[in-house]
Amino acid sequence: MDVNILGIVAGVLTSVSMIPQLIKVIKEKNVEDLSWVMISILICGLSLWVWYGILQNELPIILSNAFAVLVNLTLLVCFVIFRKKQ
Repeated sequence: MDVNILGIVAGVLTSVSMIPQLIKVIKEKNVEDLSWVMISILICGLSLWVWYGILQNELPIILSNAFAVLVNLTLLVCFVIFRKKQ
């Protein structure tokens, strides 16, 4: 298998992995079962992957992780908007 194809497939799958969760949160407006800590750590890790991709000049790493950062930032914003006030 071509290494580049493997990398692209892995990047696409990990980038879109949180989209079903995001769709569910937006439809139900319920974030009760989400962990803001996990989402925050994931955003930090993905951001570091983007930085690494920039340093290595690897467009697939940059694009897939930047997209994942956007999806997870959107999920974090939804968490803030839809959380129940205590």
